[in-house]
Amino acid sequence: MNIHILVLVIAIILFGLLAFKQMSALILAPLVTSFVIICSGMPILDSLKNLFMPAAAEYVTSYFLVFFVGALFGAVYQYTGAAESIARAIASLCHGKFVAPIIMIITGLLTFGGVSGFVVFFVIYPIALNLFKEANLTRRLIPAAISAGCWTWSMSGPGSPSVQNVIAMDSLGTPSTAAFVPSLLTAIAMFLMIFFWLEFRARSFTKKGYGFFDSTLKYQLSEDELPSEEENPDLPHVAIAVLPIIVILVLFNNPWHPFPVETSVFAGVALATLLMFKRIDGMTEWINIFNKGAADSGVSILNTAIVVGFGGVVAKTQGFTDLVAGLKHLSMPPLIFVMVTVAVCAGACGSASGGMGVAFKALKDTYLKLGASLPDIHRISTIAAGTLDTLPHQGAQITLLGICKLTHKEAYWDIAVTQIFIPLIDCLVFIALTSIF
Repeated sequence: MNIHILVLVIAIILFGLLAFKQMSALILAPLVTSFVIICSGMPILDSLKNLFMPAAAEYVTSYFLVFFVGALFGAVYQYTGAAESIARAIASLCHGKFVAPIIMIITGLLTFGGVSGFVVFFVIYPIALNLFKEANLTRRLIPAAISAGCWTWSMSGPGSPSVQNVIAMDSLGTPSTAAFVPSLLTAIAMFLMIFFWLEFRARSFTKKGYGFFDSTLKYQLSEDELPSEEENPDLPHVAIAVLPIIVILVLFNNPWHPFPVETSVFAGVALATLLMFKRIDGMTEWINIFNKGAADSGVSILNTAIVVGFGGVVAKTQGFTDLVAGLKHLSMPPLIFVMVTVAVCAGACGSASGGMGVAFKALKDTYLKLGASLPDIHRISTIAAGTLDTLPHQGAQITLLGICKLTHKEAYWDIAVTQIFIPLIDCLVFIALTSIF
């Protein structure tokens, strides 16, 4: 193997191993970046100041407002009970059946409606725990059920207000519903494949004798951590909870005058605040909620941007140049090339949005020369970004496993199937559909 490419492979492995040890991205990204810089023979301080930091800063400049309004919206939905109201309304329809897929549907609808994935983790976990206990399903499937809704069809589907969709829109000048018909069919295909996988695995675990109380799991839940038998009766009506989400999607996707995602989500925040103002005890508590959302947005974008900084350095290395050149020499079809390069960048960054940012910054001109239509490039890149970003070192998955008190060994396989293998298959489905529509 080319020694320069080998350095990048070792860096990604190092990234994953240290992430397993729960090292903060704020330490991990500069550390692994320095390793790449040294092994690539680049000047250390100059590279950190003139490649690493500008790439991170540019990402913050471009997407801070998206993270900010999304986190505010998520905080309002968390503390007013709106997210729980929607979740319980949908869960009540399953009557103990299709529990894992139902959790995937709930998280997908919330994130498609603009609620931050990280907020969804905390809101949905106790609901998922309760439903899994009632159905006597193993906890091993909870992380995959929650995260599959956040990072697959709801992220890459046409009209999604996700950061990944916005990056493609900004980079290519395409609408949020780019390649609408094949995108919609591809999103439906991905949804169905994940639905059937989660249900198949749930039945398989049950058949093998794995239930909710599983003595083989490393971490056992204490009495305090087990779900309460009592439901919260004081929740907003589901119709009120859904209305701001509808407003966001209509404003963002209306064909006459689509509003920017920042404006659309902010309108949702304002409407949700007005509709549920009396559910929070006084202005001081509302200020605390907004402060919490603002703080969450800062943490989320900084953790992502600092990894984008790593990607910014990687994009300037000889190894990355050699890798891209090697891929070009394989004479791939245009959409396959976009899929592979975006997926590789997302894997290197451990972030779908970070990987897309790096890929478009380094390869946008190449993508534009490929001959494929811009809408098709838009959609294949958003789907591909949600594949290798889910390698074990992804910070979001490590966070979710910690919340669920499960290890990679216990839960990662279903995460990998639903968020790496199925989306990769879906990329091929999309490419096939583009030849028809």
